[in-house]
Amino acid sequence: MKELDLESLLADKRNLEQILDNLMEGIIAHDKGRRILFFNRAAETITGFRKEEVIGRDCHEVLGGPFCGSRCAFCGESPNSLTHTSYPLNILTKSGENRRIEMSVTGMTDERGCFVGVLAAFRDMTDLIGLRTRLGELTSFAGIIGRDQKILKIFEEIRDLATNDFPVHISGETGTGKELVAAAIHHESHRSGGPFVPVNCGALPEGLLESELFGHVKGAFSGAIRDKKGRFELAHGGTIFFDEVSDLPKPMQVKLLRVLQEGTFERVGGEKTITADVRVISAANRDLKREMEKRNFREDLYYRLNVVPVRLPALRERKNDIPLLVAHFLEEAAGRGQGSKGLSKDAVALMMNYSWPGNVRELRNAIHFALVTSRGGVIYPENLPIELHKGASDSAKPGPSKKLDEVGVIAALKAAGGNKSKAAKLLGVGRATLYRFLEEMQGVS
Repeated sequence: MKELDLESLLADKRNLEQILDNLMEGIIAHDKGRRILFFNRAAETITGFRKEEVIGRDCHEVLGGPFCGSRCAFCGESPNSLTHTSYPLNILTKSGENRRIEMSVTGMTDERGCFVGVLAAFRDMTDLIGLRTRLGELTSFAGIIGRDQKILKIFEEIRDLATNDFPVHISGETGTGKELVAAAIHHESHRSGGPFVPVNCGALPEGLLESELFGHVKGAFSGAIRDKKGRFELAHGGTIFFDEVSDLPKPMQVKLLRVLQEGTFERVGGEKTITADVRVISAANRDLKREMEKRNFREDLYYRLNVVPVRLPALRERKNDIPLLVAHFLEEAAGRGQGSKGLSKDAVALMMNYSWPGNVRELRNAIHFALVTSRGGVIYPENLPIELHKGASDSAKPGPSKKLDEVGVIAALKAAGGNKSKAAKLLGVGRATLYRFLEEMQGVS
C-alpha cells in the first residue's frame, strides 16, 4: 500500500516539482521548440535568473544565447533524437559572473517513444575548483600539469577566458605548451563543441599559405584540381590557432588583418565572399611587440591579436613542478606498456639542477630517452641525456643540497602517493632531511 501511495505521490505534478526544487542540481527542461517548461530552484541560484523570467520563453532568447554554447543541438533545426551526454561548461550568470558547471543532458520521449524535448541537469563546480586551487590540491587542469603558483595563475586565466571571444596571444619559450593552453582555452569555452584548428605559420611555405588559410577554387592555380576549404572555413563555429604567428610574411599579415576586421574572405581564385565565425588565438616564442618595433610585424595586426596576452612560464621558473611532471610522464609510459622502477635520488637531483632550455617538451623527451636506456629498471643519472650532465657541470654540482620549499615537498608527496621515502628520492634529498623539513612545517602551522 505504501508503494502505491508513493507512486501516486510521484505522479502528482506539484509533488514532483517540489522534489526537483529540493535537489542540489539545477534542472532545466525545454521542448523541441526550445520553450522552457521547467526551471528548478537550484537553476535559479546558479544562473541568477528567476523562474518567472524564463518559463514559457525560448531558452536562447532569455539566457542571451545557447546555454550549452556550440554544443547546443537546437541552434538550427530541432533534432529528432538526443542521446545522453555529459560535459563541463563555463557560463555567464545574469549578473555577468563566470561559473564553471558540469552539465548532463538527456533527450525526453513520450509514451509512444517520440522525441519531445530535453532535460538538462547541472552542478556548480566553481567554488570546489577554487577551493582545491587554494589548498594546493589541484595538480592538473584541462590537460596541463602543475601546482606552482605561476601555473595556477594560468589555470585561472584559462577559466576567465572561457566565457568570452576576445582574441588571445600566448607568449612563451619553445616547449612551454602554448598549443596545449590554446586548446584548453577552446575546450573550456562555449565553442568547445566546435573544431579547434591549428595553423603552424612557420611550417607552411609562403606560396601555399594563402590557399591553406582561405582555401581555393578548382583551376585557381596549377594543381588545384578541386575546390578546397581553408583553415578559416574548417574552424567555423570553433577556434583557429596561429602558432608562430611572428613568422607570417608581410603580404599575408595584410590579408589576415582584413579578415579579422571584416570577418569575411574569398577563396584563392574565387569571387564568392565567405563568412566564418571563429575565435582567434595566436602564439609566438619571439616577442611579438619587439618584432613590431623592428617593423617585422604590422602594428595594427599586433593590436588585433594581442587583446588578451597570456605568458607561459619557462620550466626553470617552476622547477617545483618537475617531480609532478616526471610522475605524469612515467604514468603515461606505463599505460603504453613501458614500465619503470622510478628515478634514483641522483637522477632527480640532476634534473632539478638543469636549466631545461627546451622546457616541458625537453623534460618529456628526457624521460622517454631514460626509459629506453634504463630498460625498465631504476633510472640513474647515466640513463639521462648527455645535455643534462653538461648543463649541471656548468652550474651547480648535482646533489641533495638544494633548499626545500613547501610547494615542492607537497608535489613530491602527492606524486609518491604519500610515501616519504619515495618523495625524498623525487626531491633528491635524504629521508632525514625531508623529515626535518616536515617537522618544521608542522611547527609553523
